[in-house]
Amino acid sequence: MTHPPTSPSAKMPTWFIPHGGGPCFFMDWNPPDAWNRMADFLKHVATTLPRTPKAIVMVSAHWLEPHFAVTSAAQPKLVYNYSGFPAHTYELKYPAPGAPALADQIVKMLTAAGIASGANAERGFDHGMFIPLKLIFPEANIPVVQLSLHTSLDPAQHLAAGRALETLRDQDVLIIGSGMSFHNMRAYGHPPYGPVSDAFDDWLTHAVGSSPQERERLLTNWEQAPGARQCHPPRAEEHLIPLMTVAGAAGKDAGRKVFSDRVMETTLSAFAFG
Repeated sequence: MTHPPTSPSAKMPTWFIPHGGGPCFFMDWNPPDAWNRMADFLKHVATTLPRTPKAIVMVSAHWLEPHFAVTSAAQPKLVYNYSGFPAHTYELKYPAPGAPALADQIVKMLTAAGIASGANAERGFDHGMFIPLKLIFPEANIPVVQLSLHTSLDPAQHLAAGRALETLRDQDVLIIGSGMSFHNMRAYGHPPYGPVSDAFDDWLTHAVGSSPQERERLLTNWEQAPGARQCHPPRAEEHLIPLMTVAGAAGKDAGRKVFSDRVMETTLSAFAFG
């Protein structure tokens, strides 16, 4: 894997990436090229890093707990938490190691910030983790810890959790939020939602690109964005909330859109900080 020249002291960025629909990158789809551009983005996004991460913290839309929880097994199993897909997609493998020491460090960092958290040695890696990472780091040789969302889906809580973990980036830990910038299951494939997704995406791009203080204010109040609840229906915004955690972990670093595509009549984007 090659990376662009950079200062050895450059810290890891934080990312918010789309993870697609279920195991979409590893099966036939109609139309057949629906996810090709997103897959190509994920396959090449690691070339933008200053160097190979020592570990990854993955905040997945597919794990919610009443307090922030962290996977702590040395070799977490895979959780195929999608349904109705071809049989071979339940045989996909991603044998990345866990990172128990990092999990313990994360719990301590959150606790020190007054944020309730705990380790979970039973929880495995869900498809919000292994589906995109199979494309980004196919060797599966970088230790990974998953961080849950809080069941409240409160953006302020997730921004705070991210702020508590910011210094991990100085230790070459890559913090990734895995979700979707548009996630209304009933709207995918319906042309009238195209302009709605565009308006929300424009707002989200502006919010991410704002000054850190303004960025947090806007993301905290994301429900006020144009079409917000059409793009993320009430109590279904779990695919947006990982963005809050990585934005919090960005600290004072600038944010920007790094990918966008039209999939199933809606606009889907990725963002990076730092």
